[in-house]
Amino acid sequence: MDSEPYDHGMLDVGEGNLVYWEQCGNPAGKPALVVHGGPGSGCTPGHRTLFDPQAYRAVLFDQRNCGRSLPHASDPATDLAHNTTDHLVADMEQLRRHLGIERWLLMGGSWGSTLILAYAQRHPERVTEIVINGVTTTRRAETDWLYRGVGRFFPGEWERFRDGAGPGVAPQDVVAAYAALTEHPDAAVRERATADWCTWEDAVLSLEPSGGPRPYSDRPSTAKLAMVRITSRYFSHGAWLPEGALIDGAARLTGIPGALFHGRLDLSSPVDTAYHLVRGWPDARLTVVDDSGHKGSATMSASVRAALAAYATR
Repeated sequence: MDSEPYDHGMLDVGEGNLVYWEQCGNPAGKPALVVHGGPGSGCTPGHRTLFDPQAYRAVLFDQRNCGRSLPHASDPATDLAHNTTDHLVADMEQLRRHLGIERWLLMGGSWGSTLILAYAQRHPERVTEIVINGVTTTRRAETDWLYRGVGRFFPGEWERFRDGAGPGVAPQDVVAAYAALTEHPDAAVRERATADWCTWEDAVLSLEPSGGPRPYSDRPSTAKLAMVRITSRYFSHGAWLPEGALIDGAARLTGIPGALFHGRLDLSSPVDTAYHLVRGWPDARLTVVDDSGHKGSATMSASVRAALAAYATR
């Protein structure tokens, strides 16, 4: 038994959207859902390898308009009006019902953490455990830090990022300006904005000891266009969540065991978000990984695997 998919398909979730999904591991194993980051990054084969294929029935899916889901956000004709946090939570529930799963473990990080928390707080009865590597809740304060505040560590790079948003754009409006640029009718404008956004994201992660130097810029062109278009749209709208809602609602997760891991060196998403979340979630445990940043590390991967192994027979 290996980690290659034994089943896959396209789920019609409405509004002309088809969501790609796949299953790997043991069809009779413990159900688990991988919730990828971005938003708009898509799943990768590496996600499958975190699960013991004899113990888990692992489900992966590409969120609306990215990865192998259709239509793809890299096409400017693709309408993103029906791509919001509420839509993605509903897609997860529809996928669960489609696959005949009663309850499942949720695993993911970065934006995936936000979507996991939003789903679990809305459907706690459907969640057995949660494993997160890289805790975010997409508060507007977190977005402001990532696209403005952390610029104090990279002032030159941030000025170039700000200038790429266009003349006269106020610092607090940079994300919304990039969201508008990704909708521009001129392909060259969209591509330039995408490149500038990815260069900034790479700069924020540049001090981390693990991973390559260009984790965003080195992605395929269509993947970058989709990710930046979706990400800038979500972040300019605060993911359509009331500010602080997921931290304020942490008590709704009572009874769901959580293994949370966060990199001490994560400048893009400082660890205080994870700290405040677990204070309101009595069944969660936070482990700060000292050698890891947002890109992870061998220690982080080993910690996630150990948590999944511990939950496999629960």
